[in-house]
Amino acid sequence: MLQIVPLLLIYFLAPTSSTSPDIRLNLKHVDTGSGYTKLELLQRAAVRSSNRAARVFAGHRGFSGHITAQEPVEPHEGEYLIELAIGTPGQAVLLTLDTGSDLIWTQCQPCLICFNQSFPLYNPTVSSTYYKYPCSGKLCNALSLSACHEECMYGYGYGDNSTTFGILSSESFTLGSTDSAVTVQDVGFGCGVLNRGIFLNESGIAGFGRGALSLTSQLGVGKFAYCLTSFDQNNTSPLFMGSLAKLHGPVQTTPILTNPTNPTFYYLSLKGITVGTRRLKLPKSVFQLKKNGKGGVILDSGTAITRMAQGAFQQVKRAFVSQTKLKVARDLTGIFDLCFLAPPSNSSHKVIVPRLVFHFDGADMEFPQDNYINIDQDTGLLCLLILESDEETIIGNIQQQNMKILYDLEKERLSFVPAQCDRL
Repeated sequence: MLQIVPLLLIYFLAPTSSTSPDIRLNLKHVDTGSGYTKLELLQRAAVRSSNRAARVFAGHRGFSGHITAQEPVEPHEGEYLIELAIGTPGQAVLLTLDTGSDLIWTQCQPCLICFNQSFPLYNPTVSSTYYKYPCSGKLCNALSLSACHEECMYGYGYGDNSTTFGILSSESFTLGSTDSAVTVQDVGFGCGVLNRGIFLNESGIAGFGRGALSLTSQLGVGKFAYCLTSFDQNNTSPLFMGSLAKLHGPVQTTPILTNPTNPTFYYLSLKGITVGTRRLKLPKSVFQLKKNGKGGVILDSGTAITRMAQGAFQQVKRAFVSQTKLKVARDLTGIFDLCFLAPPSNSSHKVIVPRLVFHFDGADMEFPQDNYINIDQDTGLLCLLILESDEETIIGNIQQQNMKILYDLEKERLSFVPAQCDRL
């Protein structure tokens, strides 16, 4: 349970650029403490990434149809969880961090259809700071689907058929560590009473997208940054908002692009890829964002393993095959698209893996080997941690680990620097 012991408790009302809070949160990986092996973690991540891709490419959508108790549930693919408190007194909730959606929502009493969660359901009747958001408010108008029946009712769905339906509400949110908790008043969120999806133990979703409904937009922080620790460790990963979101060292920066069809997502301009000593001759169109909104490159917190457009992936695959002096092997699980037979752990043969560099507009992101290669001694396989996609590319969080990544929302640019995230 979330315990807030505020040695320093700061309150903010209607945050603006001049009063936006400075917050540090600790992110917990969804599989932390599960006891899975590294290979099992990767296999679970690969399945979630495939399901997640369907949702990202479809985008969020308005609620349609009816939810009944007999309908089958669909999987949700969250990767990192945020623990915070809602209301006065605070009630603990566990929300999935999602840079691919905007709405903040949690399950609420009285809940007609709800999935299981680790914390008690949020109860608005015992909070002195809860109120229903007015239909005339800007956040109600920002919803893709809403209805007004003396209150702003919302419907919000995702490409994997997960849905939430309830009342758009306003509450105080308490975020941050126990010694410097920050309470922000009047945060708009969805009080969900009809919710469909398989969630492991979380209460809902915290949208970190670029729309007005997202947590970052409502806090008015202007910047946020995270540093993801290795997925097979049990360490938490720090997330910074406001002036705490800053980088040191050999910082590189690239513009954040906007897709008018899916303005929530963080698109980047990927110009090329180097494998080993060779920059691949990729067609310019392979990573371009098309006029119809398809294609392009998304940086996403909720996807674990990078999915690469087919035209680029096939060249990357051939480059690894030609430069890795190992025999190609089949992954019997059917998860990974390219694997090699790794030498035994007691062998004197040293595995030399080609380096991998993504060349963005104005910045080069060179990945540590652990971010794109997994060597499993039990199966004897060395596998590439990139999966093939159709025409879109999503850079997943395993490729982002041990890099501090800063989203500058005001200047619309993304910066990054190598970091030991478990030491921040």
